[in-house]
Amino acid sequence: MSDKRRRATEAEANALASGIRLRIIRLTFAEALTNQELARRLGRDPATTLHHVRKLVETGFLAPQEPRRGARGAKEIPYLSTGLSWHLDSHGDHAIDQAMLEAYLAEIADVGFADVNQTRLVVQVTPEQRAELERRLHDLLEEYRVRAPESGARSTAVYLSTYPSG
Repeated sequence: MSDKRRRATEAEANALASGIRLRIIRLTFAEALTNQELARRLGRDPATTLHHVRKLVETGFLAPQEPRRGARGAKEIPYLSTGLSWHLDSHGDHAIDQAMLEAYLAEIADVGFADVNQTRLVVQVTPEQRAELERRLHDLLEEYRVRAPESGARSTAVYLSTYPSG
């Protein structure tokens, strides 16, 4: 089931090197949201959020959906994540790695630790075994990613990191 991830282009890497953009991608994973809705959820100014939304649309991470009428009758454009970020290899791009950690910490701050299940583990593995472990974890996550959501399903975020210990 392991899909080969491709290297991010320079424009894609620049777009992903922002914690706020990674959060926008996550927020629009299962639900199309307008710029105003994103700004409210992120506690940000709509103009700043729109800048990030446009960058994500330009680089293929968000797709505009059919316009709709807002509460005051104004035309609003909802945006939905394309899922592109999952198919890119960002390993070794320190700006993206930093943005991923920043997004994770901001999301945890929003949700609170009561709803976070954390685990740490150290294992002794060869470089080949580490590669196998990472591939198997990726395959498991991919299996869940492609499942059709069942009634009552809730979005659940997973942040996973492997690193040398010692």
